[in-house]
Amino acid sequence: MEAEKIAENARQVLAEIPENVIVVAAAKTRTALEVKAVAEAGITHIGHNYVQEAQAMRNLMGVAYTWHMIGHIQANKTSRAVRLFDVIETVDSVELAEEIDKTCAKLGKVMPVFIEVNSGREENKAGIFPETASELVASLSGLQNLEIQGLMTMGPFVEDGEVLRPYFKRTRQLFDELKQMQQVNLKLKYLSMGMSDSYLVAIEEGANIVRIGTKIFGSRT
Repeated sequence: MEAEKIAENARQVLAEIPENVIVVAAAKTRTALEVKAVAEAGITHIGHNYVQEAQAMRNLMGVAYTWHMIGHIQANKTSRAVRLFDVIETVDSVELAEEIDKTCAKLGKVMPVFIEVNSGREENKAGIFPETASELVASLSGLQNLEIQGLMTMGPFVEDGEVLRPYFKRTRQLFDELKQMQQVNLKLKYLSMGMSDSYLVAIEEGANIVRIGTKIFGSRT
């Protein structure tokens, strides 16, 4: 898709959502020119699923953007991910959190992280089931170099975003429950839910971060 059309799509998305909602441009397989068109239209949060792909794009685009890791992190890529991203949205285990914390300690960095919630309880997806979230959060209480700032969920893949409303609603309830926990590194303020087919429903259910790819960039080739 041409850069001009991408920018137009980005502006349209921004125009139809509340000002407090952050749009993360899901840039998997996109080119730096495509992502620059989005940034020039006003979306400066960039999401990537893969460390290597994000590294190449960041080398081209620089640091004037906020880079979100929105994909699963392989164990051997954790150190690179910590150096590369400003936010990691996909923490779903103590082991991953400890690796992030260890690298951050070496860098003198505090990493904002989100707990990834498998709201649809799908066996083949990353993320923790909602009922184990409080246990995981409590297990991370001693990690001084990460700050738990949000929850992230996807929900099952469906064509009708309305079908995802119960999953978004449950994640919002979990968000409100976890906010009651007294923990030094727990500072919940972000709820990352909704993608191209479901972001408006997600916003109605409390999302203040949405991750949008196809709606902005068009279908992947």
